[in-house]
Amino acid sequence: MYKKNLINYFNSNAKDAYKWHKRSRYYYKELISFLRFNIEEDANVLEIGSGTGTFLDAVKPKKGVGLDLSPKVVKLAKKNYPELHFFEGDVDKEIKLEEKFDYIIISDLIGYLEDIQTSFENLRKVCHKRSRVLITQYSILWWPILKFFEFLRLKQKQPILNWLGEKDIANMLDLAGFEIIKKERRLLLPKYIPFLSWFANKIVANLPLFNYFCLVECFVLRPRPLKFFADKDYTVSVIIPARNEKGNIENAIKRMPMMGSSTEIIFVEGHSTDETLDEIKRVIKVYDKKNIKYFIQSGKGKYDAVKKGFEKATGDIFMILDADLTVVPEILPKFYEIISSGRGEYVQGTRLVYPMENQAMQFLNYLANKFFGLSFSWLLGQHITDTLCGTKVFFKNDYEKIAASRKFFGDFDPFGDFDFIFGASKLNLKLVELPIHYKERKYGSTNISRFRHGLILFKMLFIGIKKFKLD
Repeated sequence: MYKKNLINYFNSNAKDAYKWHKRSRYYYKELISFLRFNIEEDANVLEIGSGTGTFLDAVKPKKGVGLDLSPKVVKLAKKNYPELHFFEGDVDKEIKLEEKFDYIIISDLIGYLEDIQTSFENLRKVCHKRSRVLITQYSILWWPILKFFEFLRLKQKQPILNWLGEKDIANMLDLAGFEIIKKERRLLLPKYIPFLSWFANKIVANLPLFNYFCLVECFVLRPRPLKFFADKDYTVSVIIPARNEKGNIENAIKRMPMMGSSTEIIFVEGHSTDETLDEIKRVIKVYDKKNIKYFIQSGKGKYDAVKKGFEKATGDIFMILDADLTVVPEILPKFYEIISSGRGEYVQGTRLVYPMENQAMQFLNYLANKFFGLSFSWLLGQHITDTLCGTKVFFKNDYEKIAASRKFFGDFDPFGDFDFIFGASKLNLKLVELPIHYKERKYGSTNISRFRHGLILFKMLFIGIKKFKLD
C-alpha cells in the first residue's frame, strides 16, 4: 500500500517538479557540484530515483540511465532528455538491467526505500568491482525544520518514510556488502542570500562542530570485495629515487622480495655527488639475474625522479620505495597483498602507529606529520594519519588517471605525496594505510629541507582547501 501511494504521489506532482526545482535551485546547484566533482565525464552512469533527469544530465555521462517508480515522471524525463535512457523500476524489488555502471547516483532517495539493505543488495548486480555509488540525503537533525518549511509551503511536501542517522546507514550498507570510502556534509544555509550563503556554506560549514549541523550528508561507496585474496598474479615495478645513497643501493637489491608474476626494480639517479650512479651500475652487474634498470632524472626533486621511473615502468602495480631504507623492502609484499586482493586501491605506509627507532624522525617533523594527517582527514573526508610516508602503492591505470587530473590541482609538489593523495581522493580510490616500523637511516643524510619544503607543503594544503572545500 505504501509503494502504491508513493507512485500516486509522484505521478500527481510530476507537473510541478520543475517549479520546485526552480524554487530550490541553490540547493540543487550544491548537489550537482558534489556529483560533478566525484564523477568523471564520459562515464556510464545510473541514477536510481532519477526524477526528471536533471542530475543525470548534469554529470555529462557517456551513457546515462535513469530508473524511477513514477511512469509520469519517466515520461517527462524522456521528453526533456531524449539522449538519456529512462525506465520504470523499483530498486526495492529487482533491477532489470544487464549492464554494469561506473557510477550510481542515489540522491534524496533513501528516505523513500522500504528495505534499504535489500535495495543495496540489488545494486550489486549493476556494479563492477570499481563502481562507485554516490548518496546524498537529509540530515536527521533537520527533520523538524524541513517539516516546518513544508507547513509554510516553502518546501514541497514529501512522504518520507525513513529518517536515518549516519551510523544506521553505514550499518545497512555494510550488511549489503558496501563500504564508505569518504563522506562529507554540506549546506548550513540552503537558500541563496548574496555573500551570506557563500560564507555560511564554504567557510562556517567546513568548521568542526558547525559541520555537524549541515543539511546534506554525502557519501561515496564502493562494493566491498567478496573475497580477500588476489584473483591473479600482477607484475610489479618498484621505483627507487636515489640521490646520494651509495651506501644503501646494494642492500635495497639484496633485501628486495619478488612479488607477483614478476618484479622489476627501477633506480632513478638524481645527480648524486657520492658515486651513487657508479654503485647502481655495479650492483646491476653483480645481480644480473634480477630485473634491474636505471635511469637518470632530467630535472630535480623526488617527484621528478618518481615520474621518470613511472614513465619507464612496465608493471601492473607501481610501488615507491625510498632509497634510504627507513621503510624496509621486506614489508612490500604486505602492500602487494592489500592492493592485489582489492582491499585497497591506493595503499600507503603510516609511520605514526608503531614506535620508531631513535633518530628516525626529528620531533618537529613528527609534529608536522601529525598536523598534516589531521588536516587531510578533515579535508578529504577520509581517515589519514601520515600523508608524507614515501612508500605508496597503486595500479598503473590509476596513476595514469591521477597524472591526467594533475591540471586540476597544479603541478608543483616536489615530493608527490600530496599530488598522489589529492588525485586518489578525486578518483574516489579506496585508501588504505599500512602501519610500518620506521627505521633510522644507516647511510647519508636527508635530502629534505625542513623549513623550505615545509612552506611548500603548506601551500599544497591551501590549494587542497580551495579545490575540495571552497570551489
